Amino acid sequence: MSFVFAQPQYLAGAAADLAKLGSAIGTANAQALAPTSNLLAAGADEVSAGIAALFSSHGAAYQALSTQVDTFHERFFQLLNAAAVEYSAAEAASVNPLQTVVDALLGVINAPTELLLQRPLIGDGTNGAAGSGQAGGAGGLLWGNGGTGGSGAPGHAGGAGGAAGLLGNGGTGGAGGAGANGGAGGTGGWLWGNGGGGGLGGTGAAGGVGGSALLFGDGGVGGMGGAGAAGAAGSPGLQGGSTMTGGDGGPGGNGGTGGAGGRGGLLFGNGGAGGQGGFAGVGGDGGRGADGYLGHINAGDGGHGGDPGGVGSGGPGGAGGLIGHSGANGAAGTIVAGGNGGNGGNGYDPGSTNNGNGGNGGNGGTAGSAGNGGNGGNGGNGYTNLVGNAVVAGNGGAGGTAAHGTGGNGGNGGDAWVTNSSSSATATAGVGGAGGAGSNGVKGGRGGDGGAGTAGAGGWGGGGGEDGNNTVGTAGNVQGGAGGNGGKGTTSGGAGGRGGQAYSEGNGMVLGGHGGDGGVGGSGAGGSGGPGGDAEFAVGGAAVGGTAGKGGSGAVGGNGGYGGDALAEGPNASANAWGGGGGAGGAGTVGAGGNGGAGGTATIDLATGVSDAVSGGGGAGGAGITAGGNGGSGGPAYNHGNGGANGGAAGDGGNASGPGSRGGNGGDGGDAYAHILAYAHAASGGNPGSGGPGGSSGSHGAYGANSQL
Repeated sequence: MSFVFAQPQYLAGAAADLAKLGSAIGTANAQALAPTSNLLAAGADEVSAGIAALFSSHGAAYQALSTQVDTFHERFFQLLNAAAVEYSAAEAASVNPLQTVVDALLGVINAPTELLLQRPLIGDGTNGAAGSGQAGGAGGLLWGNGGTGGSGAPGHAGGAGGAAGLLGNGGTGGAGGAGANGGAGGTGGWLWGNGGGGGLGGTGAAGGVGGSALLFGDGGVGGMGGAGAAGAAGSPGLQGGSTMTGGDGGPGGNGGTGGAGGRGGLLFGNGGAGGQGGFAGVGGDGGRGADGYLGHINAGDGGHGGDPGGVGSGGPGGAGGLIGHSGANGAAGTIVAGGNGGNGGNGYDPGSTNNGNGGNGGNGGTAGSAGNGGNGGNGGNGYTNLVGNAVVAGNGGAGGTAAHGTGGNGGNGGDAWVTNSSSSATATAGVGGAGGAGSNGVKGGRGGDGGAGTAGAGGWGGGGGEDGNNTVGTAGNVQGGAGGNGGKGTTSGGAGGRGGQAYSEGNGMVLGGHGGDGGVGGSGAGGSGGPGGDAEFAVGGAAVGGTAGKGGSGAVGGNGGYGGDALAEGPNASANAWGGGGGAGGAGTVGAGGNGGAGGTATIDLATGVSDAVSGGGGAGGAGITAGGNGGSGGPAYNHGNGGANGGAAGDGGNASGPGSRGGNGGDGGDAYAHILAYAHAASGGNPGSGGPGGSSGSHGAYGANSQL
């Protein structure tokens, strides 16, 4: 029997499988009992009766035999299951005495040192209780790891990790409570062992210092600094209170400093890495402005978003031993976004006999040394039910500026409403907020859309945020934010916002932001399209001017915006520049269509290789009733290097459909100026638009000029 092996879990599994098999057979026998034991005779004759009796007796014999098999199966299952239980009990009996002997032996060995020094000779130290801030217990004098420090309660530091004995690792420091430092890591063994890691800092507090190694071993890693506290949200404005303006969001708290790394062993060991700095606290959102009411019809402004806190600095790395390297310094914490501006309140209820102006949206919070700016709040809506009083909707708040991230989006302008059909009141919609400026290769924020005017002009779209500079020698795209769209108006539509400019000293693409589209007009003109943003780089890469926004449709179509310029002025072997396209003119539903915008200029200076300057094409003129809009001129191209200069294509004139109307003139083709005359390629003029019945077509645009620089 000494060579017989048994695994109780397999025996128990086999017994369970037998039980399932027996159950299935018993079910089948029960279902077959009636059909096989009680057969009816096929007829009234003696032969049929004899055959039925024969088969019935055969079924009864089978059922009797099945009963005996079930009894045997049940007994076999019980024996197999009992064997598994006996084997398990035997194994447990063979293990427990050995563990009992080991525990008793350690108790005898550790008793003298625990009595004299309150420390075992062999064994790990005890862990500090959670929330107590207790230090971890020391490891055994001969061998054992230090215990983990207990976490601290709010305002109390985490407990230090326990020290190791001759051989062993120090314990990890406990996490600090809110506003308190993390506990230090325990010291490694006297002969060999690594220092324990420092504990995590509480909110805004420093991480614990990593434990040191003594002779052989690595220092412990410093604890991470705690994240800064989030800024409080601004309180909303109150009707009937001391102020209807929403409160500003509170600034975020600073992140805690990362703990220093522990020192490596004197003879051999690497220093511990410094802990990472804590994250910056998020800025609080601004409060919403209160709505107007009967006693105070004008709404309150939204509060400004709070700025984020500063990031925690990384901890210094620990020194290495005689043979070993110093630890790496910890990384700084992560920057977060500024708070969002609060929305402006709405003017007084349109059912009132008074009118109320909407509140302005709050500005988004500015990011710290990196991160994204907060979004501006939306302007509130304005209402009037009076015959002659003007009503003004609130402007959208500006997006927050980012030092090394994406600028915040501008808030949308509020809508202006005149609810009295016989009113001559002027309703001025709010202007969309400007997008925040971005930086370091990240685009600026989008400008907010202008509000709609239900009995007046739509609001202007906010300008897109500018993008900041990439550092010299870096790669990566830089993009300006898009301009906001102009608001729809029952008289004139609002103008689209300008695309954000982009500039870089790196080697990537530089993209100007797109201009916003003009708003749709009613009885007046459609809004003009916003200009495209300019793009410029000073080292290498490619510059692309932003495409302009198209004019809005209206009784008279709005003009398209002009394309953004592109300038490549770096001494680079391949520095291309493409001007942005002009926006198309809007359609005139009663009068003339809008004129197309001119294409952007493309300029290359100081390029050392073969580079191309391609200017932007002019926008097409809008279709009209009395006259078609003129096509925009193609932009000029200048190349002071060895490549080509291609003038921008001209926009075609818009068609006119009214009797006796005249089509729009085609735009002039873009001029081309190149260092080598053969590389200058001017563009042809645009096609004229057709006139209406009895009218005339417009003039063909002029061909651009080719010149040598």
